[in-house]
Amino acid sequence: MESLLLNSVVSSHLHRLFYPTPHHTKQLIKPKPFISAAQFSTQNQQIMAKRIAVIGCGISGSVCASTLAKNGMSVTMFDQGRGPGGRMSQRREMIEDGKELMFDHGAPFFTITDNGVMDLVREWEQRGFVAEWKEKFGSFDYATAKFGEADSVFHLTHFFMEESTRKKYVGIPGMNSICKTLCNEPGVEPKFGVTVANVQWLEEKNLWSLIDLNGQALGHFDGLVASHNSIVNLWPSTGRKSPLDLTSFPELAVKLENIPAIPRFALMLAFPEHLSSIPVKGFSFKNSEVLSWAYCDSSKPGRSTRSECWVLHSTEDYARTIISQAGLQKPSNVLLTEVAEKMLNEFLRIDSHVPKPFFTRAHRWGGAFPATAVAEDEKCLWDASKKLAICGDFCVSPNVQGAVVSGVAAAAKFTLMSRV
Repeated sequence: MESLLLNSVVSSHLHRLFYPTPHHTKQLIKPKPFISAAQFSTQNQQIMAKRIAVIGCGISGSVCASTLAKNGMSVTMFDQGRGPGGRMSQRREMIEDGKELMFDHGAPFFTITDNGVMDLVREWEQRGFVAEWKEKFGSFDYATAKFGEADSVFHLTHFFMEESTRKKYVGIPGMNSICKTLCNEPGVEPKFGVTVANVQWLEEKNLWSLIDLNGQALGHFDGLVASHNSIVNLWPSTGRKSPLDLTSFPELAVKLENIPAIPRFALMLAFPEHLSSIPVKGFSFKNSEVLSWAYCDSSKPGRSTRSECWVLHSTEDYARTIISQAGLQKPSNVLLTEVAEKMLNEFLRIDSHVPKPFFTRAHRWGGAFPATAVAEDEKCLWDASKKLAICGDFCVSPNVQGAVVSGVAAAAKFTLMSRV
């Protein structure tokens, strides 16, 4: 298992970034209480304000943007989605009787092994948009038809994993609440429903120019942070080229070439009553070709309990088999219905007393789970000459902590450059 513990240098980097000191101060300081972006700006007037564009409003881009803003920079975020979150998105579904159902259909929770990130998560807890999820986890073996203890590592893929023995944290009232809050910090301007189709480096102006799908200019920026999967073409199903021409950055291009991604199907279920025959609220599957894990979304703190909502994730092999037959394009409703039926029937095999749900909806995650890390030492990719940072979980470790660490590292490149 790949260790998620970061070395002391990166931990100190996290502390220096969130609790800035003059650049000549080498010793570490104790973490200070959270202070507002306005206070940061007052305390760091020596940092010249810069305009930074961040592409992607997932956790890595959101952490980066928030950190830059706290250090006096003006940040504009762009995301093609309707809201922030990325793999931490929350799905909202309306059913016929007007009832609203909410699902964290991507990352169900996250764990922390790094002290610097833990300080940040404690701050988020104090601000009320993160809480510990204290439910018990386990495993279910189809060979014995019995529940057992949870594995020491909760595998979401063979590489993306969280340690089930550690504290589990969730966003409140949804996983996307973290990104929502960070995207709306003072100094950050998020723009959703905007696809950045092309980014150009203007050599004569020493600026980045961003252009949307319609050829409209989105503005000029002193620096660029690319945190969206489209930058590295993790899942080239749209047919569109990456907005960033990496041929101008050969050293970065080599690292970003052909990053493998792990597909998954997620199935969202809503039941009219508590599933009393299932003794745990999250569990992995053994000896199943279809399902890898399941969790009760409505058991998380801050969620509605009017219905019992569950999310199931498929195995990698099952997802690859379906995709090899159907292709990379957006899955049809017919295909998603077939996948939902297959996954549901497998889930119902657990116990004959499990009732049928009144709501089912399948979703395909194509390239949301990178299968490798391209910058484990640097934590992000950086070109100082053009002030370009590329960050994401694909840089450090494909989980939430890895994404946070990479976003922090990307922000540090700009803040440290400003202080030189």
